[in-house]
Amino acid sequence: MNKIRKKLKKTFNSINTKLAIVFMLMLLATIEVIGAYFTRQLEQNNINNFQSSIQVPQIVTNQLSNQLVRNDKNTDDRLSAIINDFSNNSSISEIIVVDNKDIIRAVSTLNDKGRVGQRVNNADVKQVTSTGRQVTRVINDGGNSYMIQVTPLTSGNGSNNNVGAIYVRANMQSIFDDLRNTSFAFLVASLIAALLGAILALVISRAITRPIEEMQEQALSIADGDYSNQVKIYSNDELGQLGKAFNTLSVKIERSQEESDSERRRLDSVLSHMTDGVLATDRHGNVSVVNQMALNFLNLKEEDVINHPIREVLGIEEETSQELISSQKEIVITVNEGTRDEVILHVSFSLIKRVTGFVSGSVCVLHDITEQQKNENSQRQFVSNVSHELRTPLTSMRAYIDTLNAGAWKDPDIAPKFLQVTQEETERMIRMINDLLSLSRMDRGVSKMDCELVNFNDFVNHILNRFDMIVKNDESNGKDSKKYTIKRELGNQALWVEIDTDKMMQVIDNIMNNAIKYSPDGGVITVKLVQNQNHVILSISDQGLGIPRKDLDKIFDRFYRVDKARSRAQGGTGLGLAIAKEIVEAHQGKIWADSSEGRGSTFYISLPYEPMSEEDDWDEV
Repeated sequence: MNKIRKKLKKTFNSINTKLAIVFMLMLLATIEVIGAYFTRQLEQNNINNFQSSIQVPQIVTNQLSNQLVRNDKNTDDRLSAIINDFSNNSSISEIIVVDNKDIIRAVSTLNDKGRVGQRVNNADVKQVTSTGRQVTRVINDGGNSYMIQVTPLTSGNGSNNNVGAIYVRANMQSIFDDLRNTSFAFLVASLIAALLGAILALVISRAITRPIEEMQEQALSIADGDYSNQVKIYSNDELGQLGKAFNTLSVKIERSQEESDSERRRLDSVLSHMTDGVLATDRHGNVSVVNQMALNFLNLKEEDVINHPIREVLGIEEETSQELISSQKEIVITVNEGTRDEVILHVSFSLIKRVTGFVSGSVCVLHDITEQQKNENSQRQFVSNVSHELRTPLTSMRAYIDTLNAGAWKDPDIAPKFLQVTQEETERMIRMINDLLSLSRMDRGVSKMDCELVNFNDFVNHILNRFDMIVKNDESNGKDSKKYTIKRELGNQALWVEIDTDKMMQVIDNIMNNAIKYSPDGGVITVKLVQNQNHVILSISDQGLGIPRKDLDKIFDRFYRVDKARSRAQGGTGLGLAIAKEIVEAHQGKIWADSSEGRGSTFYISLPYEPMSEEDDWDEV
């Protein structure tokens, strides 16, 4: 039922049906107006003709008037003879002649002979005899229609000399039957014409609406993105011209859409691969477009950014979004401040203006300056540290030299000590300068790596043997030095790694020396070597005071010391771990530390390793 109702609703809402109904109604209205006018005129003409047909001729009225004027004993008979001759008209059903005293003098119906000599009681007849004016009326009595006509009879002396009247009644039923038949025939013809008109209207409206329906279907296809169809051209009239224009418009829309899609894909690709974050806002300052890099910078999801104020997204509380955009000032914000994921962003704004100058939005660009800030801070800190590290020995040397110049060089007890301290400070500065030069060469990429394939297990054992020999020599010479024990967990497997032996030895020496410096007297230093998938990992653990957790990420920075006073007293330059990190990373490896205060520290060195099959024959160097 619902389908039928929808079908009917669709049919009656169609312009095709509406045109047909309008055309048919116009045709019916025209036919009915013409029919009504025609029927009315036909009826009037028939009545007029009928009235003329029953009109008493002048000669008859003159004869009747003369008889009434003579008024002798034979007048009634002669009057009856005259009206009997006139009543031969088949339409006339009754004729009555009265004199000016309203006395019936003659009748045409034999059954009414008894009325002769009586006074007439007809109001129309009395009106005519009193006024002398003819009266004609159509009367419908019980479904029968007839016309009465009362004509005054005047004498020849003037129209005002009224001598009586003649009453004529005629049956009009045949006239009205003819009119009814004519109206019925006209109605049937009208219905047939309306039916033919409806069929013609449907054909014409279909011819008009078919191109429009095709254009509608094409418009819906274009809205769905299908531009393959074309509107069929049936003629070269206005609808045909409209169809051609629509096809041209479809082609232009398709080209425009392709260009727009291409431009959008190009823009999306550019935004997706940009290293900077981009946010676009509307004129109210709400974010409408954001790329992935901006989401990564701000550590947000797209639903947390789109349609939100730019001020809220950037975390700026001092200004409104409109003020922030209109000022177009550049600002620096920090995201995840105080955490390991801290990001420093440089934010710049530019307005989006139309040709008329109306501001429709803005573009916000986020540039990551975290590394730049870190580098600038590192450079400032590096200059400060170098100045501080060089100033301390130079100040000490200047004091000793001034003292010697003042005469202390003559004192055989003081002079040698002062000269020894000066020499030690000089050597420490030379070591520092050499370390700085090494780091500079590594930073500039001019430090060459002389790599060779060695058995890393034997290589580490060789270095540890040297430290063991130092302990034995100190004990045999009776030196009062720190006692320590090296525990080895190296295994027997040959692990062949491609390294620069001199530089890698410098790395291991530096870590071992640090472990010895910070280990307590009698402490154990554990050296462990393991294979992990495609890497070999060397770990060196001590039992010293350990490194605070907050300092673990900074111990490989240049001139960074956990215990600055103790490190400087032991002759450290603060560059050893920084150099070790540069060397390990040059070997495509990684170095890191794990420690907790009071439990010692462990340094890890991970180097790339490719397992070799047993059939490979290598000469051990």
